[in-house]
Amino acid sequence: QVQLVESGGGLVQVGDSLRLSCAASGLTLRRNTMGWFRQTPGSGREFVAAIRYSGGNGYYSDSVKGRFTISRDTANNIVYLQMNSLKTEDTAVYYCAADPNGILSTIRDPRQYDYWGQGTHVTVSS
Repeated sequence: QVQLVESGGGLVQVGDSLRLSCAASGLTLRRNTMGWFRQTPGSGREFVAAIRYSGGNGYYSDSVKGRFTISRDTANNIVYLQMNSLKTEDTAVYYCAADPNGILSTIRDPRQYDYWGQGTHVTVSS
């Protein structure tokens, strides 16, 4: 049974940093593309970042590129999202997701991801 558990969210101020973690069980990171998405009330899930099953550089939305970094620890099956220079518009519930198909062309599409965590809240206050 696949389980994704996010942690690390909280209340921070503009310019602060946070690191989100996603502990995965029931799957192997080396066989899954892992993504981070976020959602605000009344909106759909927005792509934030992803890292392919093969590792390497991550993929980012334009809104977070240069500020956020996705990484993974394959030994412990954990995916991280380091978020720096946080802005009020980064406030959202952040979700970790797993895609066992690994199709690059749809890496930003939440419909491609089969497994989701319960989300962790991030609030950036001015």
